[in-house]
Amino acid sequence: MANPKLFRVTDHAVHTYRMIEEGDRILVGASGGKDSTALMEYLGNRRKRRSGPRFEVCALHVKTDIGSPFAPELRSRCSDWSIPFEQVDISVHERLKPGRSMNCWWCSTQRRTELNEWAIKNGFNKIALGHHLDDILETLLMNALGKGELSTMPPVLGYDKYPITIIRPLCLCDTAMIVRHASESGYISSTCTCTFQDNSTRKNARRKLDALTDGRYDEKRKLFEALSNIKPDYLP
Repeated sequence: MANPKLFRVTDHAVHTYRMIEEGDRILVGASGGKDSTALMEYLGNRRKRRSGPRFEVCALHVKTDIGSPFAPELRSRCSDWSIPFEQVDISVHERLKPGRSMNCWWCSTQRRTELNEWAIKNGFNKIALGHHLDDILETLLMNALGKGELSTMPPVLGYDKYPITIIRPLCLCDTAMIVRHASESGYISSTCTCTFQDNSTRKNARRKLDALTDGRYDEKRKLFEALSNIKPDYLP
């Protein structure tokens, strides 16, 4: 069977940024969405069917008291892809500091903390997240226009305080590519439906990215590549 386009593009990212090395133990943050599901499918396929560095992979879903449950169908897919599935349950409400209101940032921070702690406790050296090209470029615009700084989610990030490296294998794949792949693969995905969401800043950045690139993949890639092709002599 031909290697899907999503896998070919992800292969290029993994090779370019040396994301997977011999003996890696990789923990996937499984949200139940299309992005992390596509990532699990890719890693399962790569580990079972292709040559290259040998590595282990496991999926972890952090279930909160306000998020959507992980769909049984997706859990079955993990089994099909030979990826062990684990789940931890936490209450983000109970962790909320007095006087603070619930928001997406707090919830995601608690889930990321659980991923880090579970990975360290169980001997994983890398955490794979489903952030893709659009996520990275939207964050770039949010930081540039909101903070006045050029920064975003890097494809590979080694923590200073933890023996963990974050990898983002989908960094060269945009939303449209992932949606097409999910549809062709025939798997469902779930999205968070909690009532505390306020994604207006990211939605605004998404609109600005679409306006800037007309939604063209090639132009998004050029913008991404510009981050590694800096000409200091022509900057303030």
